[in-house]
Amino acid sequence: MKALEEMTADELAALFPIILVPHQDAWQGWFMRESARLRALLPLEQIYQLTHVGSTAIEGIWAKPTVDMLLEATDEAAFLSLAARLPDCGYIHMRHERERASFNRGYTPQGFAPEVFHLHLRLRGDADEVYFRDYLNLHPELAKEYERLKLSLWRPFEHDRDGYTAAKGEFVRRITEQAKRYFQGEF
Repeated sequence: MKALEEMTADELAALFPIILVPHQDAWQGWFMRESARLRALLPLEQIYQLTHVGSTAIEGIWAKPTVDMLLEATDEAAFLSLAARLPDCGYIHMRHERERASFNRGYTPQGFAPEVFHLHLRLRGDADEVYFRDYLNLHPELAKEYERLKLSLWRPFEHDRDGYTAAKGEFVRRITEQAKRYFQGEF
């Protein structure tokens, strides 16, 4: 069996398709357990905040059964330190661009593990996902609109994760801007 890093983009897309399922209360428990595990493994003084974000943190909507987490580092040195430590916590480094990095856990050569996590590492204050989550939780009609958009994109982008994310982009940007105005930079 090939290791993940040896697989082609097409093989990875076939092994890890977009899957959407109804909201599950268990996702909050996944986050709580994983958050506690990471806090035990990482230097707490480098963590500003570790938060449950993404569709699994939005009440009542369909989502990929992947818990997204936002890990905000206290400063640039902490960001670099945390990025270097996350692979030792079982995370695979996916992307890194300036002061943003993403990692995942639960992707195996056999497919998805029972619990899957995407961790977004950012500097303190780079928390657009929190604005988006909280605004949709306050506005269930917008959450349902987002759900409808995701469901309409699911099958056409089932094996194109980047295309799926890009196709949601305008909605996410628009709502995030509304949320920032609403919360007046609270996060």
